[in-house]
Amino acid sequence: MDRPIDSAPVAPEPPAGIWRVSVQPEDFDLSAEVAALRAGDGGVGAVCSFVGTVRDRAGGDSVAAMELEHYPGMTESSIAAMVEAARARFDIRAVRIVHRIGLLQARDQIVLVAVASAHRGQSFEACEFLMDYLKTRAPFWKKEHTPDGARWVDAREADDAALARWGIGGPEDAPAAG
Repeated sequence: MDRPIDSAPVAPEPPAGIWRVSVQPEDFDLSAEVAALRAGDGGVGAVCSFVGTVRDRAGGDSVAAMELEHYPGMTESSIAAMVEAARARFDIRAVRIVHRIGLLQARDQIVLVAVASAHRGQSFEACEFLMDYLKTRAPFWKKEHTPDGARWVDAREADDAALARWGIGGPEDAPAAG
């Protein structure tokens, strides 16, 4: 890239693969995802990860499976916008989010949020920030399959309260999907 000699150097863009969001029916391998997140970046001193699983009970009822639906394109854009908000808020070096869709059985992995940074505090906070967002604002629809039939899952007040501590209250506060 040519630039005038008296201009300041332009910081290189981060490698394309370290800010990744996937919405997929396939399972994920935590070790492989974390290894890919750290690959080639000697400045990573901490990786914090969260793996959510399908519980076998909800509200006292047995749950055999959970079915997740999403709005293709909108879901990925919405999550990518929150990753950008996390990048602006925290000193992080990489993010990997995988959210599964389709019919998942009890105890299956459902979501991965992994964040790399130079120091642990920023990784922990960014990981929690992103998970709080995913729980409340990412456009997924969840249906639990119980012995009494299927039922849609409503948002929980505790999840909204978790997001509010980051200064995000209503939908108008959520980052705009690009």
